Amino acid sequence: MPAETAPHDCTWMAWPSQGYTLGDTQAEVETARSTWAAVANAIVPFEPVRMVVVPDDLDVARALLHPDVELVPAALDDAWMRDIGPTFVRSADGTRLGAVDWVFNGWGAQAWASWEHDARIGSYLGGLAGAEVIDSRLVNEGGGIHVDGLGTVLLTETVQLDPGRNPGLTRADVEAELARTIGATAFVWLPRGLTRDYDEFGTRGHVDIVATMPSPGIVLLHDQQDPAHPDHAVSRELRELLQDAHDARGQRLEVVGVPAPRTLADAEGPVDWSYINHLVVNDAVIACTFGDEQDDASLGVLADAYPGRTVVGVDARPLFDRGGGIHCITQQQPSL
Repeated sequence: MPAETAPHDCTWMAWPSQGYTLGDTQAEVETARSTWAAVANAIVPFEPVRMVVVPDDLDVARALLHPDVELVPAALDDAWMRDIGPTFVRSADGTRLGAVDWVFNGWGAQAWASWEHDARIGSYLGGLAGAEVIDSRLVNEGGGIHVDGLGTVLLTETVQLDPGRNPGLTRADVEAELARTIGATAFVWLPRGLTRDYDEFGTRGHVDIVATMPSPGIVLLHDQQDPAHPDHAVSRELRELLQDAHDARGQRLEVVGVPAPRTLADAEGPVDWSYINHLVVNDAVIACTFGDEQDDASLGVLADAYPGRTVVGVDARPLFDRGGGIHCITQQQPSL
């Protein structure tokens, strides 16, 4: 699996069409649609965007999206493309594209989730992309892994070892499957994710709001600096673990903290707003903003971590209200 910083052919997304993601009121529906459109429209100046849309929503999607966004009609349950879509990989010689089709079961068979259609999207998009579809029996989502392109993978115990996802599997079982499917050779297991991610509409610990690797040997870590927030202890625990970890080259990781937004809570409790949940595209980084006084400084940390790329901020509060962020609704297809 190449690093997210490798050149892309396109970014895949899925249009929100039903359920809690879309919302119950007309205002919520309009907010969801406008936010997904804002992310797609921020990406398309830098690389092509292919948006999967249920046929009934083609007209409304076209009205909100940049004309260059390609619409791909297909049945959907939800709109979190990072998790329902395939994980794209390349052959060792870089000449063949693969698409790992994980088992998707609604983030561990959560009571509110449905996945009849979403479970088929991975193989379907792999075919559309002209990739060799690599079937996997591992229940996994794209938001549950981050790689450096050299064989290192970040993952969390509460996702891949979740009894609702992979009952009875051991670390060794998961590592063997990740070695087979994405070429992983070094595994950095985090004990957990952010606190809010374990609420009703959370993923139970996706790594992509906690930590990412902008380049080999470097980890960007969500840094909650306020002791009043439960993620203050999480950030400290993960920093200690990551500082002792080694990558696929056998080198110790350097940890760079990305300060969390200063907003600590919303009506539902402590927030998991995170600047880590950004998407790297060709020549740019599409970053979450929160109307928060920390936005500019933390996007500056991202700019330093990705030299030569333009950092584009998009208000991600409506995404996090629904359980995710910009990285969660996008999936990159690497170039050959």
